[in-house]
Amino acid sequence: MMFSLIPIVVAFFISFTDINLRGLADWSQISFIGLENYIKLFNDSVFITSIFNTLFYVVIGVPLVIICSLSVALILNYGKDKIFHFFRAVYYMPSITNIVAVAVIWGFLYNTHYGLFNYFLSLVEIGRVPWLEQPTLAKISLILLAVWKGLGINMIIFLAALQGIPKEYYEAAKVDGANRLQTLWHVTIPLLGFATFFVTVTTLIGWLQFFEEPYVMTNGGPLDGTLSMALFIYRSGFQLSEFGYAAAGSFVLFFMIIIVTLIQFKFRKADVEY
Repeated sequence: MMFSLIPIVVAFFISFTDINLRGLADWSQISFIGLENYIKLFNDSVFITSIFNTLFYVVIGVPLVIICSLSVALILNYGKDKIFHFFRAVYYMPSITNIVAVAVIWGFLYNTHYGLFNYFLSLVEIGRVPWLEQPTLAKISLILLAVWKGLGINMIIFLAALQGIPKEYYEAAKVDGANRLQTLWHVTIPLLGFATFFVTVTTLIGWLQFFEEPYVMTNGGPLDGTLSMALFIYRSGFQLSEFGYAAAGSFVLFFMIIIVTLIQFKFRKADVEY
């Protein structure tokens, strides 16, 4: 607790100062500047761009991850053959793969001239797509990569929740004449309420801190089109050495995460029990 709380308190204090590399060497060079860093942030067009980019990632990426991971979990849960156990490992492997190795492979896949994706498109006579060279398309490309990489962990959570549903509920639904779709909608999905809530909260927090993919794949480009808030904070603090400015940005992100999480808890439905 202490090792978590102290850095937060120190960073909060730093956000009201103009600390930089010179200030680290000589604390007498540090000045208290009040809310100047925060005012500067919201007048910084690059920071505003990073906010919109992050919201773009969240709005598209979070539902996509939840839907895909739940769909895969349902398919693997219904399958009884050993091949389905193999596919569980296949879907989980990307989540434990090093992001640099992943970026190298996906970099080749996205390559405009000899990438595998454009090769497949050329087979149906579709021209070359500049996957990482146009801002909006580059964001979508990073989302696809992040969804692929993050699918496994959420799939495991959903699988555990699915296997925890008592079989008596399915037997009762079958006796009542419910088909598979009705059973899924009226039994399975409601009983996955807590798992879905947990996955939604953790996934949303993770995507608000979207960093590795834009940092490794595009470094925030083109034209800051993939720059996330986390990457902006990293640039300000570790590349430009504006530690006070970066700390202020980190607390804007921190409060966004707190607000969004509280909203989810506020609108969370009670767990379903039969």
